[in-house]
Amino acid sequence: MKWVHIIAFTLVIIGGLNWGLTALGWNVVNLIVGSWPIVEKLVYLLVGLSAIWLVVMHKKDCKMCGMMGGGMGMGGMKMGGM
Repeated sequence: MKWVHIIAFTLVIIGGLNWGLTALGWNVVNLIVGSWPIVEKLVYLLVGLSAIWLVVMHKKDCKMCGMMGGGMGMGGMKMGGM
């Protein structure tokens, strides 16, 4: 499952960079695959699915969250402090 995490993480980084560049007027995904609108939509779908995957699997995959022990929240910290 590590390869799924690596692919998902890479796609989320690409998506985040693309959003940042879109704010500056450059849509990199559109520039690369804009002549194929279906492929462009597929890239956006994969980035979105990757984000969902990382949200769901975050606590299991994150070494930092695993060290904090059980408790509430994504970080494993209990309400009211550490």
